[in-house]
Amino acid sequence: MGRMGDRATLLESGRFERQHSGGASEAFDDADAAPDLTGAWNTVGMDFAEAAADTVEAEARHRRAADTGDTASMSVLGAMLLRRGDLDAAEPYLRAATADGDRAAANNLGVLLHQRGYPDEAAGWWRVAAVAGSAAAAHALGRHHRERGDEPAAEYWLRQSAEQGHALGAYALADLMEHRGDAGAERWLRAAAEQGHREAAYRLARALEKRAPQGTSQDDPAATEQPDGAGGTAAADGAEQWYRQAAARGHRRAALHLGAILEKRGELKEAGRWYLMAAKGGEPRAACALGFLLRDAGDEDSAAVWWLRAAQEGDGNAANALGALHAARGEYQTAERWYRAATDAGDVNGSYNLGLLFAAQGRTAQAEQWYRRAAYAGHREAANALAILLLQADDPHGAEPWFSKAAEAGSVDAAFNLGILYAGRDDDRAALGWYERAAAAGHTEAALQVGMARLREGDEQEAERHLRCAAGGGSAEAAFRLATVLDARQPPPEPHTLGQPQTPKSECEEWYERAAEQGHRRAQVRVGMLAAARGDVAEAGRWYREAAEAGSRNGAFNLGLLLARDGNEREAALWWSRAARAGHGRAALRLALLAARRGELAEGRRWCARAVELGPAEVAERAARLSEALHQELTA
Repeated sequence: MGRMGDRATLLESGRFERQHSGGASEAFDDADAAPDLTGAWNTVGMDFAEAAADTVEAEARHRRAADTGDTASMSVLGAMLLRRGDLDAAEPYLRAATADGDRAAANNLGVLLHQRGYPDEAAGWWRVAAVAGSAAAAHALGRHHRERGDEPAAEYWLRQSAEQGHALGAYALADLMEHRGDAGAERWLRAAAEQGHREAAYRLARALEKRAPQGTSQDDPAATEQPDGAGGTAAADGAEQWYRQAAARGHRRAALHLGAILEKRGELKEAGRWYLMAAKGGEPRAACALGFLLRDAGDEDSAAVWWLRAAQEGDGNAANALGALHAARGEYQTAERWYRAATDAGDVNGSYNLGLLFAAQGRTAQAEQWYRRAAYAGHREAANALAILLLQADDPHGAEPWFSKAAEAGSVDAAFNLGILYAGRDDDRAALGWYERAAAAGHTEAALQVGMARLREGDEQEAERHLRCAAGGGSAEAAFRLATVLDARQPPPEPHTLGQPQTPKSECEEWYERAAEQGHRRAQVRVGMLAAARGDVAEAGRWYREAAEAGSRNGAFNLGLLLARDGNEREAALWWSRAARAGHGRAALRLALLAARRGELAEGRRWCARAVELGPAEVAERAARLSEALHQELTA
């Protein structure tokens, strides 16, 4: 069980908190040119001294013209003073220009009045400007109506603004329509995004990503499978395009999502670049994701720096990662502190990880307390761990409901553990049901149990299917049992003769070898027997020795046979002695015969008695006859 939490939770599954595109003060209108939020009214890229000089010169020029009654200059001068925050100086110029019919001045007068705290009077001037064709004023008026709950009026004016190509109007209209669940919101998001509105680009990307199939969507559990695979792929590609556009304009969450897409695709260097941009901009989840990227690259120290930054900003996943890092270093007090920080941040993995930490230290009472806390919060692996803890405390009835809760929540381990619990009660039907459920979710040991159950029932085909799944998942026992099923179908091997070419290995032998290489003793003995049948004595001896050294009595007996055949009876006797002491009757009989040939009659009778005791019947009968003969010779 990992301690870092689920990495899939780095990105929110729902919609991020939305912010409106600002107050009505963002609706300046200078000759009907609506500014982009990202640029506002600032002249970006100019030298500050030059920009200041130009502003001073322009203001003086417009002031001279305005004093002579020039309407356009009064409007521009009023806007300049308004931008500077000099409302008292701006108001008379804007009012004079508005009286002369300048719609930009009417819009900006509305902005000024809104800033002074007169929203109703501001709305009146916005209406004047909007009726005269100002898209910015229509946007501001629509926002005004929405803030007052008049959604029909808001939609009317926002649509007027959007249809004139105003990016903020299109975005605000899309936001209103999405809020009401109306169709067509995506169209206006796209219109705003195409004009460079970064929040619209981000939200359009989110909408497209949610429409993509699960196999294409990036880290969004809310995405649902779509029947049109090509359309889903196009949606995912479109999402990346709009994330990229928003991120390039400095949108932190877009950079975070873009990084996740690139990371999933294996483009780690570019993913790290976008994570870094978002993290430097103050996005804690990006700092956390960057930390994971650095850790996976082997740079734990740099990872810890970014996790620390994210954790200090309240990211529970980063706090969990720091806790795991310190726990791996044996710094348990520091690990505990970070796990508690994760819990305080609302990350249920923090409680679960505290349980794991205390359980590893033998602090069972504290472990149970934190497992319960996480389990009550819906953490399925915590529920499973709590059940195991209760089972170890000899409380199977207390464990069962927690196993059930975890299994119903999707914990594969809990389903398997329920199978073990019911099997211990001899309720094979219920046990098999849970084993099958876990096996269907890919649990290797559960697949092995199902395969063995089907073998007992005589359903060899179904047994083979499950054994193959378990063996493919790395189970040595499943590989061995699958090999025995396949072995039973093969015709008896023909005796090997000298000079005869070796036959290729069968599938069953390959499975025996896979199990043997994983340390399965019975498989090692069987591989040795197959090698011996092929005439490969060296290979047979190697596998018999591995099995014998691992404690296999059959391996020790067969190794003794090979050694005795080579004339090394002394070492053969050592391996037979080991096998006999482990309960191998034939090994005891061999030792009795060896002692008899050496004239050690009493020793021979002792091994005969051991062979009679161990059996099987054929061995016991031969050992009894040999013992009688040795007795007669001793008493002669």
